[in-house]
Amino acid sequence: MPFYGGEELATVYDEALDEGFGLIASNIAEPSIMMGLMEGADRMDSDLLLQLSGGACKFAGDGDPVAGLKAMGTYIETIAERYDIGVFLNMDHQTDPEFIQQQIELDIPSSIMIDASHEPFEENVATSREVVEMVEDANSDILIEAELGQIKGVEDEIESEEAFYTDPEQAVEFVDRTGADLLAISVGTQHGVAKGKDLELRPDLAHDIRVALRDHGLDTPLVLHGSSGVQPDQLQEMLKHGICKVNKDTRYQYEYTRTAYDLYSEDPHAIVPPEGVEDARDTFFNETDWSPDKSVFDPRVAGRDIRARIADVHADLTTVSGSAGQTLFK
Repeated sequence: MPFYGGEELATVYDEALDEGFGLIASNIAEPSIMMGLMEGADRMDSDLLLQLSGGACKFAGDGDPVAGLKAMGTYIETIAERYDIGVFLNMDHQTDPEFIQQQIELDIPSSIMIDASHEPFEENVATSREVVEMVEDANSDILIEAELGQIKGVEDEIESEEAFYTDPEQAVEFVDRTGADLLAISVGTQHGVAKGKDLELRPDLAHDIRVALRDHGLDTPLVLHGSSGVQPDQLQEMLKHGICKVNKDTRYQYEYTRTAYDLYSEDPHAIVPPEGVEDARDTFFNETDWSPDKSVFDPRVAGRDIRARIADVHADLTTVSGSAGQTLFK
């Protein structure tokens, strides 16, 4: 199936709210992670939500985020056609109005997350509403996610030293005034590397936010950012309270590098000459008896291992989040 737009993604979120599961939103910056995610999601019959940050787009486009978005969008669409699941693309932590406008004009993403959570409440409302209006003016079905409250840690060069929990009544006002389709809330998670036991998670607060929204006629899907350190039991508790989008990024970054490290650590002298042999890489070891082993250093070897590992990790996450077996596009 090709990857889908906001209208189909909204249907998935409606199903998630009704059935009580969450969609794992997985950040990518290059193809091996993307391919592994597709393999894992397809194996588990789970719809797949990929995410690109502004930094990832710049990386893919050699410094040009628009070029990177076009390249990755084409790559995703081409590979997604091989699978019988729904594949979607969210633009994560967007802060540049010009780039957001370009995304809307290109009509590549299924949804866009505007992050003005670092601004005072009124400015956050105004900025988030502006992006919603940009989509409306374009007559686009792209969904808009906004964030209220701050999550501690660093995400795509956006840093917060403190966490500010989301206030339930303020959440109602925020969604009502902005028209956002999804609301990212701060309930104790942390961007980056964090251990579940060190997180002061507030499932009770997620519950209060969900109830407050529903009491005001707002059946808004909630989003959990900074979830890489959240343990399975903690995540499942959160999913009981209207959270149906769960962001994962740091975990995949670690699995990527750890998998390559494990491969090269098994036989380091397949890559690096042993002691006593000149490290003559500039001449590609033309005058030494030792030579590197292409069956190990060919990047496709590590790439295959990375894809397999990411597929396994994502498959497990779909089970934890309850999205396994829930694809609407089989």
